[in-house]
Amino acid sequence: MSRLTLDTNVVVSGILWDGPPARLLDFAREGQCELVTSIALLAELQRVLQRPKFAAIVSASQLSVDDLIMGYATLASVIRPSTIFPVILHDPADDQVLACGLSAGVDMIVSGDSDLLSLRVHRGIMIVGPAEAVDCVSTPRRLRQTNGCYVARQQIEQ
Repeated sequence: MSRLTLDTNVVVSGILWDGPPARLLDFAREGQCELVTSIALLAELQRVLQRPKFAAIVSASQLSVDDLIMGYATLASVIRPSTIFPVILHDPADDQVLACGLSAGVDMIVSGDSDLLSLRVHRGIMIVGPAEAVDCVSTPRRLRQTNGCYVARQQIEQ
């Protein structure tokens, strides 16, 4: 089973809208993958969901921001990550995502953030967008040889 750390932008999209980020949350609910997060990432999720631009859609969900965060925290394993040397100097929040993934030994970090995605791989962990993560999680292990998951994994191992 794949272990994933989702960047806050992916979690917000998955909680509030349909699409690949929501599918990743569904996979976790169905036991097809394990999600790993941290207190720092949950705090960022709270700050983002409290932004005025999300007020209407959060209200339409008939759940409070706290309910949404608690639901995600229940779905994911919450860890206390080790401190890492800064990687994305102009955005320390990105380093929180990397620290969580590294400390948990995840298979993939899933993000929509261009700074993280530009890394492609960090210390042996694939960094992919939500659609690619859905493909990787939903593809049976024996068929992964023919898709990007296998190719990316092979590049990491070399």
